[in-house]
Amino acid sequence: MSLMFEKILILDFGSQYTQLIGRRIRETNVYSEILPFNTPLAAIEQQKPKGIILSGGPDSVYEKGAPAVDPRLFHLGIPVLGVCYGMQLIAKELGGKVEPAARREYGSREIQAVKPSRLLDGIRRVWMSHGDRILEPPQGFEITARTETTIAAMENVERKVFCVQFHPEVTHTENGEALLRRFVFEVCRCHGDWTVGSLIESAIERVRKLVGDGRALCAISGGVDSTVAATLVSRAIGDRLVGVFVNTGLLRKNEYEKVLSMLQTNLHLNVRGVDASDRFLNVMAGVSDPEKKRKLIGNEFIRVFEEEALRIGSVDYLVQGTLYPDVIESVSLKGPSQTIKSHHNVGGLPERMHLKLVEPLRELFKDEVRRVGLELGLPDDMVWRQPFPGPGLAVRIMGEITKEGVRILQEADDILVSEIKKAGLYRQIWQSFGVLLPFRSVGVMGDIRTYEHTLAIRAVHSTDGMTADWVRLPYDVMAVISNRIVNEVKGINRVVYDITSKPPATIEWE
Repeated sequence: MSLMFEKILILDFGSQYTQLIGRRIRETNVYSEILPFNTPLAAIEQQKPKGIILSGGPDSVYEKGAPAVDPRLFHLGIPVLGVCYGMQLIAKELGGKVEPAARREYGSREIQAVKPSRLLDGIRRVWMSHGDRILEPPQGFEITARTETTIAAMENVERKVFCVQFHPEVTHTENGEALLRRFVFEVCRCHGDWTVGSLIESAIERVRKLVGDGRALCAISGGVDSTVAATLVSRAIGDRLVGVFVNTGLLRKNEYEKVLSMLQTNLHLNVRGVDASDRFLNVMAGVSDPEKKRKLIGNEFIRVFEEEALRIGSVDYLVQGTLYPDVIESVSLKGPSQTIKSHHNVGGLPERMHLKLVEPLRELFKDEVRRVGLELGLPDDMVWRQPFPGPGLAVRIMGEITKEGVRILQEADDILVSEIKKAGLYRQIWQSFGVLLPFRSVGVMGDIRTYEHTLAIRAVHSTDGMTADWVRLPYDVMAVISNRIVNEVKGINRVVYDITSKPPATIEWE
């Protein structure tokens, strides 16, 4: 897909904001791709980028083994923008002077213009996060802005190399998005031709070329990622795509029946349902460890899926709803990437089944997948559905999974979701769900002493799940949710609210 569009490459040096740079570029309708900083020069040239951005990072350019790029990168004639560490690296590689700062600059700072720069027009208040500072720019570079302690921006217009010590991609930098737009359109001369419509056409064409006359298999969860992936592939190869929707017994209330009907009737996908709920509950009996639960569910899913694949017959390809954050998290900056978490759509299934992968969404962020889903005509309820974990309610029931525990959580979750929707908050929230805690507490209901479960409610705002902040739900909404759950769900007598952000916590509890 990506080869057909103008693109900006982002070389990642480990900044927590690197994905945000990619998103900001894509918001201009220009395709961006994030690569490790040590991507070979030949591979960079092969992609024919219109521009290259060097991200920030936690290292000092003078540390032993500090990440660097091939110096020939700056002689390709391709415009380069260095951000934070990227700026310091450019200064060092091209002969400037960089040293540890006497005082680290972190947070909001005001910059003073030294020389007019079209790139910096309208930018005064910026977000800094660095420990080194540039004392002298390389030969041929002009300083365009300073703070009290360091060079804040410099550029060599003739070589098309531009540097900023601050982070234009974060909202704390005023007009930072304008700076990136100017780099993309005025310096790199991009046209902004990366649209949802052209993206869909490109993806369908690529799938047709890849699969040819073969058949493809897809595990569909009912979530937006797998459903959009299946719909795209179905548009490309029709009924030669066979979808499998497995009921693990850990879905939301009545979800198996609703989702299967929607896939088959509304979307006209070639999908078969497999009810394996008892099987999954049996295999997890007595298991409390969260990582063991995940592995047991993953392994059992593979077995069910393999059995169904044998019934279907000969297939050549496996469709997965892999998204771009999954790809980025699987790539390491210093060699192969540090694993942040195991993604349910990577799992080992392709290797065991000897199928070739089809990943039509692997270049997209979640919000872009939703735009594709709307363009494909998927129902709003499906497109805007909040993320749901691969292991389902198993990671929202602390401790052992029992049939009764699943029933309790399904009933509570159904009330929670319905009230969030009734309040008009569902689309504003990244995820909202209940967690059944592994202990009981004393309560009183109708003059009768109770000793029942506690439900924790979790609601977070996020863009792509990498970071999240807890939602300040209105008190009246919280009161209705709590009152209904305690009164209508037998087995719960207490409701609490989780007010922890990510980091330090994760979004899910397990």
